[in-house]
Amino acid sequence: IAFGVHDVCLDSRFSRGIPLKTPIVSSPMDTVTEHKMAIAMALQGGIGVIHTNLTLEAQVQEVMQVKKFKNGFITDPICIRPTMTLSELDDLRRKHGFTGFPVTDDGKMGSKLVGLVTKRDTDFLDNRASTQVSAVMKKFADLVVADEGVELAKANQILREKKLGKLPIITAGGRLVALVARTDLRKQADFPLATKDKNGSLMVAAAIGTRPADRDRVRALVAAGVDAIIVDSSQGDSTFQHDIIRWMKAEFPELQVVGGNVVTRQQAKHLIECGVDGLRVGMGIGSICTTQEVCACGRAQASAVYNVAKVARAYGIPILADGGISSPGHIVKALCLGAGAAMCGSLLAGTEETPGEYFYAENGKRLKRYRGMGSIDAMKKGSDDRY
Repeated sequence: IAFGVHDVCLDSRFSRGIPLKTPIVSSPMDTVTEHKMAIAMALQGGIGVIHTNLTLEAQVQEVMQVKKFKNGFITDPICIRPTMTLSELDDLRRKHGFTGFPVTDDGKMGSKLVGLVTKRDTDFLDNRASTQVSAVMKKFADLVVADEGVELAKANQILREKKLGKLPIITAGGRLVALVARTDLRKQADFPLATKDKNGSLMVAAAIGTRPADRDRVRALVAAGVDAIIVDSSQGDSTFQHDIIRWMKAEFPELQVVGGNVVTRQQAKHLIECGVDGLRVGMGIGSICTTQEVCACGRAQASAVYNVAKVARAYGIPILADGGISSPGHIVKALCLGAGAAMCGSLLAGTEETPGEYFYAENGKRLKRYRGMGSIDAMKKGSDDRY
């Protein structure tokens, strides 16, 4: 081998109109992809798909957080109320693993900033169950803040010169819009592979179902700036999916639409005729998928990817190998068989960027929950329309 790893080009496509520098996509599962994972994927040259087990408003908010993201700025800091007690603050610190919090008048991001509380403000204080944060926090008048629109380099300069731990970014009306933390200074890096749109914002996809109400969801997601829609169905060759794909392409011609899941040439051809810009391939082969077991439907993934890719390539449609990816070797095999990118769930589960909170097993190991979208818990939250 006469070349190095950095000479390898992995440029590929998520859909007809979305190129990727890194051919990896995070799965639209409620224990895998929300805004934190979508941001991380896009920064590294892939793309994340926000799951549909959310209310319309919540899914739109997740998409907007990705589109508004600026590297180095914390755009969704955990805020607290002035009336929170120190004992409640101690619980919050243990839960999240950091000690400094902005204080807003109602404890929500985007509200008026009234102060900032750090560990040094609360150390060695008694009566923690009755003492409120407002009594010990650093008041707004004493804070060093920066105005909305400040460049990251300037914000970092203020942190260094003033020897601050955190720098709140506020609007002209005093509302908190972001935070810059000293601890993030060393973590900040350039991301030359980042998947961005023509305006320089990170790209993000979102999943929907095939019910009539999902048309309103599509309209709201497009208004929020979503770059692609994945129709999330375990068996994609249905009249319901055909109808919603045709509607989306007629209503929003520029919107990238990915259909699926499919595993045969005929299924793929039907969705291509409906106008899809990409296909999701895989049925019953995920690490925790029960489709083959319960429904007796599915196909070996290598065969599915190879055969669908042969048809899709003739129409210029990229495909996503969805499921069964548990190692980097599987990603390489999927690409060699014709996939444009590999969609990963279990490979990313349990990471810091996934939704949910950590808990400790009996042996002391720190874990996060991971479940399939066909599980009882997931279907109770709304994913039953996939089946």
